[in-house]
Amino acid sequence: MNLLIKGGRVIDPSQEIDDMMDVLVENGRVKELGKGLAAAAGVEIIDAAGKYVVPGLIDMHVHLRDPGLEYKEDIVSGTKAAVAGGFTSVCCMPNTKPVNDNKAVASYIINKAKTEGLCNVFPIGSITYGLSGDRMSEMGELKESGCVAVSDDGRPVINSELMMRSLQYAAGIGIMVISHAEELELVGEGVMNEGFTSTELGLKGIPRVAEDIATVRETLLAEYTGTSIHIAHVSTKGSVRIIREAKARGVKVTCETAPHYFSLTDDAVRGYNTNAKMNPPLREAADVAAIKEGLKDGTIDVIATDHAPHHQDEKDVEFNVAMNGIIGLETSLPLSLCLVDEGVLTLNQLVEKMSCNPSNILGLNRASLKTGSIADITLIDPKFEWIVEADKLASKSKNSPWLSQKLTGSAAATIVGGKVVYKR
Repeated sequence: MNLLIKGGRVIDPSQEIDDMMDVLVENGRVKELGKGLAAAAGVEIIDAAGKYVVPGLIDMHVHLRDPGLEYKEDIVSGTKAAVAGGFTSVCCMPNTKPVNDNKAVASYIINKAKTEGLCNVFPIGSITYGLSGDRMSEMGELKESGCVAVSDDGRPVINSELMMRSLQYAAGIGIMVISHAEELELVGEGVMNEGFTSTELGLKGIPRVAEDIATVRETLLAEYTGTSIHIAHVSTKGSVRIIREAKARGVKVTCETAPHYFSLTDDAVRGYNTNAKMNPPLREAADVAAIKEGLKDGTIDVIATDHAPHHQDEKDVEFNVAMNGIIGLETSLPLSLCLVDEGVLTLNQLVEKMSCNPSNILGLNRASLKTGSIADITLIDPKFEWIVEADKLASKSKNSPWLSQKLTGSAAATIVGGKVVYKR
């Protein structure tokens, strides 16, 4: 399919472009950028007036639940949600059933995504077999099978020696380690952030330092070994400070946060709202401010969703026993655009954090509108207002704290490999 995207505001940090331009796509690749481009016969014209035209958004942290937990989500529904949210690529975590710790599972994910998915799916393998934390997985095999990183996300690697050896081995074969930074002994039986709200609600709290201590360990291990590490779902002011200081020392650390950590505080838990229960938990206003500052000054490299679908029966229970996690693929873009409205980020910086940086960190070779690049493109309508309605969400699961709320901004069209896979 050949396309001509006309009259949009093209924002491509990889070329330092921010201008009103047209984009011509031929045979799945970007053919030309320019003003007043003419369409040849048979070229589909997409009117992008009033829209942003950006390299396809990339979510480097999602849970597609496939294989084994398809009642929550699967590759088909998950990629439908992704393209509706403007994402052309997603990276799926390994806590499936069975765990993605071997070639067979990785190949299953890749093959199903190619035949049934709507966007690019890059699997992330596990650091340890079965996420057990006991024995390092065959990272070389995982990489050869198509995994772009390794992580035991959902659980930390408790054994510091094993984590250090994992970093060294991963560096040797050129694959990124993504850390779930959490000190489990401090978490204990906690179910939300420890603070005034947890005390008032009578819920066991999780202190911020449970994340901070683990973040310190990871940055020190990366510093000692001279290797790279990526810290997932940063939520505390302490972690932001620790990572900022580590970067200043030259440590090869990158990190991400999620929209809920700069959009909500633990006040969202009031009423024992299980759609506000996640791990790490929602924090306090000071943490939200620190997350925004970390995004602004570049300490936080990536905005990822940590899309974590759960069946209604796993959320419609007492708060203490409800599963952790919320869906985020379809709400990430409007929530992140709020950062531009607030002056926290420029549009260029937002595109970097939602496209360019995840591509660079994982070596995906995406996130560019340069001539010859694969035509993964997102058209963003920054002014479109919509209500988050459960029955209109593409995800199988509906566990979102933004249900029934009005959001502004959405994907107007999502183009993967030159093919329009979503149009609002």
